[in-house]
Amino acid sequence: MDDALIVIAGATGDLGGRIARAILERGGSVRAIVRQSSDPDKVEALRKQGATIAEVNYNDAPELTKACQGGSCVVSALSGLRDVIVETQASLLDAAVSAGVPRFIPSDYSIDFTKLPPGTNRNLDLRREFHQRLDRAPIAATSILNGMFAHLLTGEAPVVLFKFKRVLYWADADQLLDFTTMDDSAQFTAAVALDSSAPRFLRIAGDQVSARGLADIASQVTNDRFKLFRAGGLKRYERLIKLARSVSPQPDAVYPPWQGMQYMHNMFSGHAKLEPLDNDRYPGMKWTRVRDVLAARRP
Repeated sequence: MDDALIVIAGATGDLGGRIARAILERGGSVRAIVRQSSDPDKVEALRKQGATIAEVNYNDAPELTKACQGGSCVVSALSGLRDVIVETQASLLDAAVSAGVPRFIPSDYSIDFTKLPPGTNRNLDLRREFHQRLDRAPIAATSILNGMFAHLLTGEAPVVLFKFKRVLYWADADQLLDFTTMDDSAQFTAAVALDSSAPRFLRIAGDQVSARGLADIASQVTNDRFKLFRAGGLKRYERLIKLARSVSPQPDAVYPPWQGMQYMHNMFSGHAKLEPLDNDRYPGMKWTRVRDVLAARRP
């Protein structure tokens, strides 16, 4: 299916742009659905790479359906809260079905929220809510679960604390955590988009490393000794999350601090662990290890 037409929503975003590029590199065709308000420079960059552009109003069902026509798969890389993850994706899903597109890839790209109790992660609960609509739709779907984007370890995720030469963890220093780079996630998604036999769920991890393993790797790549720092157990973490949410709720923010805390709690609990992995589904995929990510961060 190298000549397949893949319709992508969210292609002007970081992950979506990488997915579009990866599909084009694999010989597929890309139609990027963009809004009138989309960054014109990013739209032009997609066009120069070889993507065709469909400017649409997501509230205009016939227009959105037309943008999906002829596609073999619709890929969503949309990011946001309920209005986007549930409602806008539902509009995109309805358009894909109306246009006769056989396959849909939702914007999941996360830890395995199907194993989590509802209420433990706001953003992942929204994905769970959308799945209720997706699983009722007459279309084949594939969700891609990739753990945490590995680049977050170099700064945004408070785990590897380079300044203090510490690796912060909760509960168990030996709990394995799943990490995948954004590029690897995009490459895998491109392969899935071009794979008409892809199943409902695919789970990947470029690397699986515990807090203890992170300390060892950080020590090796920096030539400094990183020590473990246990911040407490999971019950204490839950109390801190509730406190952070009450002090600074930021209900309209996609990634407020307490949302990141919820994600880390889910990872250290082990409940959202990705298994079994589907890393070997597409021969030729080369996975970036955590060691490579941390070494690239070194000054």
